[in-house]
Amino acid sequence: MSTTQSKAATPAADAGLRHGVMSGPELAAQAIANIAPSAVIAFTAAAIFVGAGNGTIYSFLLATIVILCVGYCVVVFARKHASAGSLYTYVAKGLGPTGAYLAGVTLVIGCWGIAAGSLGGAVSYFNQFLVLLGVPAGGAGWYIGLAIVLGGLATLFTIRGIRLSARVSLVLELVSVTIITILLIAALVWAGPSAWDPAQVIAQGSSFQGVAAGMVLGILGFVGFSSADALGREAKNPYTAIPRAIMWSAVVVGVLYVFAAYTQIAVLHEHLATSASPLEDIAKLIGMPSWFAPILTFGVGASFFAVVVAPLNVVGRVMYVMGKEGVLPERFGRTHERHLTPHRVLLVAGPAAILLDVILLAVGSDPMDITVWVDTYGTYGYMVAYALVAIACIAYTRRAGMPNKLVWVCAVVAVAAMAYVFFANVWPVPAFPLNVIPYLFVLTLAAAVLWFVYLKRRRPEVIQNIGNTETDALEGVG
Repeated sequence: MSTTQSKAATPAADAGLRHGVMSGPELAAQAIANIAPSAVIAFTAAAIFVGAGNGTIYSFLLATIVILCVGYCVVVFARKHASAGSLYTYVAKGLGPTGAYLAGVTLVIGCWGIAAGSLGGAVSYFNQFLVLLGVPAGGAGWYIGLAIVLGGLATLFTIRGIRLSARVSLVLELVSVTIITILLIAALVWAGPSAWDPAQVIAQGSSFQGVAAGMVLGILGFVGFSSADALGREAKNPYTAIPRAIMWSAVVVGVLYVFAAYTQIAVLHEHLATSASPLEDIAKLIGMPSWFAPILTFGVGASFFAVVVAPLNVVGRVMYVMGKEGVLPERFGRTHERHLTPHRVLLVAGPAAILLDVILLAVGSDPMDITVWVDTYGTYGYMVAYALVAIACIAYTRRAGMPNKLVWVCAVVAVAAMAYVFFANVWPVPAFPLNVIPYLFVLTLAAAVLWFVYLKRRRPEVIQNIGNTETDALEGVG
């Protein structure tokens, strides 16, 4: 009788995450999908051009340099430590449990916020795609239905397996980038000799202040670039493949941003500053056939959808590790027996993103406004997490006796840039509701800090365990 009770009381072993199944291209797909370059290209160059003018390409170039500095700090850890905990685990190596906890919380805020916000963008573009196909998809009902369907599909893909979700993201982003690249090349061919724009090369008429302010938006266009580091257990040769995926994805996307910005300015000139949809305007200007419009719209929508899927993967794995270490309830530190994914986390994070969008849509918010608002909330989380990993990298290399002159340079650039980005988003004070979003972020962080204080007082053994779960320590059959 007692033996039976004992067996019944013993929880089943955790199935764990899959081990060594993600190839280099699949890791790069996770990183690039989290960036969503196509969605950024569709809007960001125009926004930067308003202030930076002909210096827009240099705003993107500076942003790429800053992101590479952040990436280098992440790579210093990724070369020696592999974990599903991402920056949460890395920061623990330099700043201990408190820094790791803050990095983990802010990273989860960043990833979930970008996923929920990008769902709004996916809804907007897929709704427009249906309209272009002749479907009368108008009104809040269609928006809400699309949010539920697209959010549900994103959650399903992440639960069914990391390779499935990575491949879906890779295909969608490749399709999207290919469509946009074809349009941009066609635009340069159409422009002929006038495609050469020396005013951009010398940044004619632009100021350093304008270029620096544009850099802020450029940096925001890279958030999530390091997400491959959350696949430490699932990656093949993680100590080599993950650093490559992080750095090369940043380089490739940076080059793409500079090329796209140059082309949009060279073709649209001053009209770019007032264009609501630069890519559509370029397509009309150069005489692309009518059937290209729905293809272009689908491509941008696909990019937004990919960036719903990719950040959810990171949320699932970081919170899974937190559950393993006792920071979160133990049930979150378990994976699906067959799919070997952190399904319990994903079944909370995915529906929560859908619910937020549905509520905002139901009260009459425009889907693209949701993207701006919620992505801004998530961006604050990323900025703090990136600053923390840069500071932790200095402490880690110094303690380990590693050469760290380049680390110091990269960390100083990264922290200064993240502080500047944060400041630029709160001052001058933006219009409502963007002016209240920093306070929502601070309130969320305060609630998380209260939980940390509770754990420190009541369960100090959990605090000591924070950030110590490496890949090989995770249970699992994968």
